[in-house]
Amino acid sequence: MDDIYELYAIRYGHHDRNAAANFIGGDPHDGPMPLDYFVWVIVGKTRTFVFDTGFDAKVAKKRQRNLLRPVGEGLKMIGIDPDKVEDVILSHMHFDHAGNHDLFPHARYHVQDVEMAYCTGRCMCHDYLRHPFAYEDVASMVAKLFAGRVTFHDGVSEVAPNLTVHRVGGHSKGLQVVRVKTARGWVVLGSDASHFYANFEQNRPFPVLESATDMLEGYDTMRKLASSPKHIIPGHDPLVLTRYPAALPRVDDIVRLDLDPIAAAP
Repeated sequence: MDDIYELYAIRYGHHDRNAAANFIGGDPHDGPMPLDYFVWVIVGKTRTFVFDTGFDAKVAKKRQRNLLRPVGEGLKMIGIDPDKVEDVILSHMHFDHAGNHDLFPHARYHVQDVEMAYCTGRCMCHDYLRHPFAYEDVASMVAKLFAGRVTFHDGVSEVAPNLTVHRVGGHSKGLQVVRVKTARGWVVLGSDASHFYANFEQNRPFPVLESATDMLEGYDTMRKLASSPKHIIPGHDPLVLTRYPAALPRVDDIVRLDLDPIAAAP
């Protein structure tokens, strides 16, 4: 069982919206289809990795999102002390994935080369492309870079045995997914490569994107990397909380992704 990991999804926020906002071209039914906000934890025999860092109360208010529980509090509930986390992997630099700048004071951050170039380059001259980013997040990452706390990856990299990152782009130019070996097989933490199960299952892209081509190709990449489609975890789907077993008694928004699903897709 060496280099086999436990996986946790921790919900920290929520945003009500309708289905039309979650697909290019809208949705003919357009019923409620809210977003949940997650961070993920990858726990190995000797190392622990946090995947994405969420946003804090100040950003929640500014962006009109509901902060249900501070990210640090959720981590501590499963025994993770943010002060002791040594590795943080960022899927991309959007505000809901790269905030809480001071929560992990001793961590090294893993980011794709292309993502850092993208969020500091000429594309940020365009309001549409710039909107999902926050200046404070980007500036904080530059500060970490000059403090020697950033490791860059170019495409596919092994971060640890049986834990790799893969750039897929699409939603953001340098978005990366994580492939990790668990007791139930290879799980792909997709983050915003697919916001909902429906995006990748139906090949219907989410409308906030840098490249529709890369987003659609990213769905195929995740299918190839995962042991099965049931091993792909979308980034914002509330269904994740109903499909996987709770990690803690009487807590319904922290689940174990390394265990077999408890509910099948409809």
